[in-house]
Amino acid sequence: MEALPRETIVDVLEGRLREDILAGRHPAGSYLPPERRLADGYGVTRTTLKHAFGRLVQAGLLETRHGVGTRVRDFTRLGGADLLPMLVRHSPDWFGEIFEVRRGVGALIAERAAARATGGQQDELRELLDAVRTAEGGDAAQLADIEVHRALARATGNRVYVLLTNTLFNAYLPVRAALVRPFTDPAAAHARLEPVVAAVLAGDGGAARRAAEAYLTATERIMLEGLA
Repeated sequence: MEALPRETIVDVLEGRLREDILAGRHPAGSYLPPERRLADGYGVTRTTLKHAFGRLVQAGLLETRHGVGTRVRDFTRLGGADLLPMLVRHSPDWFGEIFEVRRGVGALIAERAAARATGGQQDELRELLDAVRTAEGGDAAQLADIEVHRALARATGNRVYVLLTNTLFNAYLPVRAALVRPFTDPAAAHARLEPVVAAVLAGDGGAARRAAEAYLTATERIMLEGLA
């Protein structure tokens, strides 16, 4: 194993171990080598190794049992959606599955928001949609678009939808610069999103669902073209 540079050594070590786990070099259920051997191999102290282990335990990739050792968790069986940002950074293959969930959840959220949005939430949606149109550049339009979807989730009155939306955007945000193409023209981004908000404001759940499906499918296609 190659010794690590001394700058941000815990960060580098955490990243190296995380990639080894996600790539299957340390399979689920296996125990990592003894701490002393692992630390010597990476050229770090055991204290540094423990700090890296602590982060990976928090991330849900490792579990440490006193007197037994440190084992790789079966994160695909036991992990939660909070792992998605890490998994996306590791492999773009996750995007297809994230987009599939985005389409299904997003359409359902729009339908529920049409039925449940309060007057105040409708006013907020109008304001946030207009912020997409008036955004200066793709980066600002992209962030404004995200806030519209957060508001749609809040308008359902269901906090689980809010958390699911946050989770999907947390996976998306670390790589959002690569997914900015649908927003480089704020006027066009507004035109794609406006039918969703209009249907929600009209209280038409079926139309809101169809508009959301069309919007999510179109933006997904543009994003994937950008990645390719």
